[in-house]
Amino acid sequence: MIDTEKFFQFLHTAEHLKNYTRHSVTSQNRPESVAEHSWRTSLMAMMLENEIEGVDFNKVIRMCILHDLGEAITGDIPSFQKTKADSAHEDAVLFQLLDTLYEPLSSQWKALFEEMLALETPEARVYKALDKLEAVIQHNEAPLESWLPLEYELNQTYGVKEASCHPVLAALRQKAVEDTRKKIEEK
Repeated sequence: MIDTEKFFQFLHTAEHLKNYTRHSVTSQNRPESVAEHSWRTSLMAMMLENEIEGVDFNKVIRMCILHDLGEAITGDIPSFQKTKADSAHEDAVLFQLLDTLYEPLSSQWKALFEEMLALETPEARVYKALDKLEAVIQHNEAPLESWLPLEYELNQTYGVKEASCHPVLAALRQKAVEDTRKKIEEK
């Protein structure tokens, strides 16, 4: 039987992702929430399900939904400011949060998160590439005035290595680079 108290408590914590904002802004210059980033990363995974063979996209979508859940407690730190210590803390917090779930869900989600961290499976590599690609796409959609000087170069290099795990992802990342260059040139 489901533990209704744990169910609702977990959702109340996850709700913070709707309130915590990321460094990025939307096309309307509104701060983007962590939840919005995770949602669109998941949507991207759904869109690629028939394009990349040999990958369990149900698992990729679950990874995309889960990947920033620790930020419901820590908040978001932009990638260019995040240290290894910050990442380790966020990961530890997520494992603690997953401990509050009921079984077998807690164990299943912890195993999924461990797989994500290891980046050894095709699913984990696809999720990671999509996570970074979504951030680049969002920056391309944001007003250029919202960019920091370092983002002119970062938006052209961020996630290129991760996207090289599959030709479809590499092509999407290349298109994002082209979009970044076009945006900068139009300035």
